[in-house]
Amino acid sequence: MSDNAKLKGLGGWLILVGLGLIITPLRISITYGPMFYSVFTDGTFGVLTTPGTEHYHWLWGPLLVFEALFNSLMLLASVLLLYLFFTKHYLFPKVFIATIAISLIFIPFDAWLGSLILTDQPVFDPDTTKEFARTLFSAVVWVPYMLVSKRVEATFVENMPNAQ
Repeated sequence: MSDNAKLKGLGGWLILVGLGLIITPLRISITYGPMFYSVFTDGTFGVLTTPGTEHYHWLWGPLLVFEALFNSLMLLASVLLLYLFFTKHYLFPKVFIATIAISLIFIPFDAWLGSLILTDQPVFDPDTTKEFARTLFSAVVWVPYMLVSKRVEATFVENMPNAQ
């Protein structure tokens, strides 16, 4: 049996990756779903985006829509990653790394935009810091693993286009 045959499959450290991938769409849905639903349905959005109201700022509308769209896209990306992972699709490592990289850019950018509105608040509140630390940890641990692991190289080979 070749080394690649021994390494092929969703075993080893990939089990931890898989568990994280299963938890991610649940975490996004539970954390952000109710929050954005209430913001857009209970009148909060109107209060924040209507000129003349006490809490109006011209950036609230674009920021809230941007955050809702981004988190919706991250939810879709997490479902796509689950599919790619369990089908052992060759694109999984690339999409996984891209998703982490995009999150690493989005979180500080979003915090900065928020600081333009809430000028008396710290740029990185505890929740933002926690989310950024989680993403940074994922980048530091899992991106190098995806790039150098023989198991990743041997496992994610399905649907690869034939080299002509």
